[in-house]
Amino acid sequence: MPKIKNLLFDLGGVLLNIDYNKTADAFKKLGVQQFDEMYSQSGANSLFESLETGKISESDFYNNIIDYCNSSTTQLQLEIAWNAILLNFRKESLDCLEKLKERYSIYLLSNTNSIHLTAFHKMFTKETGKLNLDDYFIKAYYSHKIQMRKPYPATYKFVLDDAGITAAETLFIDDSIINIEGAKEVGLQVYHLLLNDKIEDIAFFNN
Repeated sequence: MPKIKNLLFDLGGVLLNIDYNKTADAFKKLGVQQFDEMYSQSGANSLFESLETGKISESDFYNNIIDYCNSSTTQLQLEIAWNAILLNFRKESLDCLEKLKERYSIYLLSNTNSIHLTAFHKMFTKETGKLNLDDYFIKAYYSHKIQMRKPYPATYKFVLDDAGITAAETLFIDDSIINIEGAKEVGLQVYHLLLNDKIEDIAFFNN
């Protein structure tokens, strides 16, 4: 096995605590009973995929999703429901990144969108007192900005090429098995972070 030189981290479920059920429940209360079929950890329909790849605007998203909701639903309610998935940052895991930076080149690859990006950056500053989450990484790749998302192999290839790093020397850490499988297809070394696991407890990092 080639020596690991680079680490590529997922965000939600790895560095940021999230709960898909909270957002699903919030949308169901607004009338979107089929929300689980539209968006989950394992996949996204065309509306949510378009949002996460920057192909539609925030306004377009709200205008589309509101058609599934109760007639009295407001955009503010939609925003609150969509951001309900975001809980809090794992401060010990962020501290771990500081140590890992001394040994590896570290990057971020996150399926996200402009609405969540605004929300979790505010959350990050409020919880840590620091200005920018991206400062932990050589580069942070957000799906809506690069217009590509996991688990498609082309997304990982783009990141590898843009960063100038090789798959065999890069360890990808994600909590979603479908994203892990996509990463394997391009030759990345992978670590599937299971529920309740934390990166600071990964034995490999403590050797």
